[in-house]
Amino acid sequence: MLPPTLLVRFRRPVIVALHLALVPLGYYAAFALRFDLVPPAEQTQYFWQTVWIVAGLRVACLAVFGLYHGFWRHVGMRDLLALIKAVTLSSGLFLLLLFLTQRAEGLPRAVLALDWIMAVLLLGGVRFAARGVREWRWRPPPGKRALIVGAGAAAERLIRECQRSDAADLYPVALVDDDPAKQGMRIHGVAVQGTTAELGRLADKEQVELLVIAIPSASGQEIRRIVDDCLETGIEFKIVPSMRELLDGRARMGQLRAVEIEDLLGRDEVDLGLEGPRRDIEDRVVLVTGGAGSIGSELARQVAGLNPRRLVLLDQAESALYFIHLELLRNHPGLEVTAVVGDVTDAARVEQVMREHRPHCVFHAAAYKHVPLMEAHPVEAARNNVLGTLLVAQASARAGARKFVLISTDKAVYPSSVMGATKRVAELIVLGWPELRQSSTDFRAVRFGNVLGSDGSVVPLFRRQLAAGGPLTVTHPDVTRYFMTIPEAVQLVLQAGALPEARGRICLLDMGEPVKIVDLAENLIRLSGLEPHRDVQIQFTGLRPGEKLHEELVGGREETTATDIAKVRIVRTDDPAPEVLTQGLDRLAAAVQIGSPDDVVGAVCELVPECVAPLRERGARAARVR
Repeated sequence: MLPPTLLVRFRRPVIVALHLALVPLGYYAAFALRFDLVPPAEQTQYFWQTVWIVAGLRVACLAVFGLYHGFWRHVGMRDLLALIKAVTLSSGLFLLLLFLTQRAEGLPRAVLALDWIMAVLLLGGVRFAARGVREWRWRPPPGKRALIVGAGAAAERLIRECQRSDAADLYPVALVDDDPAKQGMRIHGVAVQGTTAELGRLADKEQVELLVIAIPSASGQEIRRIVDDCLETGIEFKIVPSMRELLDGRARMGQLRAVEIEDLLGRDEVDLGLEGPRRDIEDRVVLVTGGAGSIGSELARQVAGLNPRRLVLLDQAESALYFIHLELLRNHPGLEVTAVVGDVTDAARVEQVMREHRPHCVFHAAAYKHVPLMEAHPVEAARNNVLGTLLVAQASARAGARKFVLISTDKAVYPSSVMGATKRVAELIVLGWPELRQSSTDFRAVRFGNVLGSDGSVVPLFRRQLAAGGPLTVTHPDVTRYFMTIPEAVQLVLQAGALPEARGRICLLDMGEPVKIVDLAENLIRLSGLEPHRDVQIQFTGLRPGEKLHEELVGGREETTATDIAKVRIVRTDDPAPEVLTQGLDRLAAAVQIGSPDDVVGAVCELVPECVAPLRERGARAARVR
């Protein structure tokens, strides 16, 4: 027997030789079956005269359909269909050749049909036999005994991957599914033995060491229910990657991970697709300000996948900028990526970057977003969020940018904080500043709620507190927020840049129902295998400066209209008169220049009269002092 290394090296010649042996065998078997195992002498002579033609045509057609390139250990239905096509073509060519040489009458028609059947059986059988030997040869069950929750396509792929791989660390022993039609069915030999309500009993019966949730399309509500069932068993559990992770190539089915708080969102993620943005971005220069932040860096990742001519990232955080630059160069070696260290409040630097790169699209994600911190530093909030936005927008218009997309927030609606109010002023600038409205640049904004996993979100804080043993701090037992994931938020930003009807408007995602923060804290504790209020305490600290109990996505004077993209709406709002905006910004810029926090708050509140307490009272006090 040839050594394995030689088999690999000469695998194609070996396969051709095997086919040259099997094809004549199948051809002779067709004669034998037609003539009760003993072909007459004239038929035997006909066989020897034509067998070389059959073999040559078979081997050539198999090569045409690429059947010498695949690995038999991975053979599947595509290979079988290709084999049938190759055998059918070769049989047809053989019959045509017999007619052309006037030898067709010497071959019984039954032999031709039997030869086709034998060729498919022998050539297909040897392939599936090779795969079967590899998959079913005996070996000790690898890895942990696993019970899989869900008996759909994801479970099938996971079981198949575990059974194929020598390095698999799972041994699926049972399935559960709540669909009555699936009870008793088997997937690659693994039986559906019950429902999720029977997890505990089945886990004990099968001596399960790991539970695997294999329903990547499940909603947050369904995952929460399944997680609760898993927690009751006391057994370790993991989840297959989400549909988004599978589709964009960030993960494969066998890469299990711990259940994250993002999996337990109270609403489904929205997948908007990127075909519209691709038309806007492909082969264009794109600039992302704040490109090293949580939103900006994900923007860079998704934009990089749309084949821009050049991607420019502007940020003053040099370390984070360095690492996202390296990541993009590694994942997109053919893309020109430029990292620029700079501050959006530095007019000369911003102007230089715009003149040098002449971006087609500008995504302005640079902003201060931490609510309590900005309450203590209103001058810096206004300098960065307002004046920085104005500088970047003006420079974009002068550089001839075709589109400018501002990243805004739901905290700009009836703002109670300096951060929210400054973001509302930023919206007013890009949608109403006279100089910008008269330019050829298409200005628009996008507004969304809290982003799970972003640098300033509550989840990283909870994780740090949990790692320290608690308590987890929640401002109020009734506080709620709208949540979305970072990739989803970035999809909305990209869609906002592509929607024709969004010019000069604010885009908004229908974010479903708000989520109670205390529920997030309790779920995170449970996912760590602990019990809220028993193993880890939750402490209510009271609302912080500038915070509200509930956020809103649309103001009372605003209305929304539907777009062609599901769950994306356009916000129509009343903009202030140009002279009011100009005079208000002049006062705000003067207050920033002298560094007066009270004057900054007063000027911001004059620009945003819909401010609510406590910011409104703070602005009123500043006005009285002035």
